[in-house]
Amino acid sequence: MRFYYVYILRSRKYPDRYYTGLTEDLEERLCGHNQGKCSHTSKFAPWEVKTAIAFADFQKAVEFEKYLKSASGRAFAKKRL
Repeated sequence: MRFYYVYILRSRKYPDRYYTGLTEDLEERLCGHNQGKCSHTSKFAPWEVKTAIAFADFQKAVEFEKYLKSASGRAFAKKRL
């Protein structure tokens, strides 16, 4: 079975910085963030996984990632995740 991970990263160097994303391979994606392969996260590396949620349904994962990137989703994540 294939899973899609919606994840929240926290910068180790700047603990008030977070990044939310979606991937099929969480370990590989984290390595990419920490190696500077993503321009949005390179200046705040290194990163650690704060939260990761697995979805079997790709569309639901996309929708949840989009929600977490909204104002109400960020508030939810800050309080619950």
